[in-house]
Amino acid sequence: MRRPPAPPNRPVPAPPPFDPTAARRLRAGLGMGPEHVAYGMRASYGLFHVTPEHVIAWERGVAAPSTPELKALAGVLWCSPGELIGRPRTLREHRLARGFAPEDVARAVGLEPLAYLRMEEGGGWHGTERQAAALAGLLDLSLADLVTVTGREPRLAELLRGAVTTRWQAYTRPLAKLLPLDRRLLEDVLQELHLDYQGRMTATLSRGGGGAGAGEGGREFLDRIVQNFWTTVEAYSV
Repeated sequence: MRRPPAPPNRPVPAPPPFDPTAARRLRAGLGMGPEHVAYGMRASYGLFHVTPEHVIAWERGVAAPSTPELKALAGVLWCSPGELIGRPRTLREHRLARGFAPEDVARAVGLEPLAYLRMEEGGGWHGTERQAAALAGLLDLSLADLVTVTGREPRLAELLRGAVTTRWQAYTRPLAKLLPLDRRLLEDVLQELHLDYQGRMTATLSRGGGGAGAGEGGREFLDRIVQNFWTTVEAYSV
């Protein structure tokens, strides 16, 4: 029986964010040179194209290893792939950081492998809340990470901008539906962010006298509203 042709124009996933400093530090800690690393990747993993020059380029940040190269490099350096990756952002990057195959994740969260891969490659999460919780447990995702990989960050940013620029009280309920946070904690954080934003706007307007630079501090705050939100949540949770 003839195998059906592969679907055309299937997107090729980008490699995960590589951490050159970690690779260099781990190699040095093992007392290995780039030539030893390259030899190990060739001899143990069959990546015969890898040379010391490849390893040097990765460590200098002028190139990044592919996914197979990253896994082999981690094996040679006696570490997990996650130790060679910068802070993951996408679902695929989190999976690779934990060293799971797509099938492992799909099975653990109760999805068909093909359905999971479509979500991973398309950047959209369509699982249930139960499946999202299982995903967070498997990949050790923080709430901030889970919001990002399930595609809820744009909605979070929209609601937060509304909360700090208008009446924050009106946004407590929609944010509570979006995030499993204690209601009192959420209210305290929103009030803090609102006061911070309004203070920045007042100070910038006072300095700028209403000119072209007026509101610059507020705009910068809004550009980082999601990061500011999670930082404040962490501070209030201590």
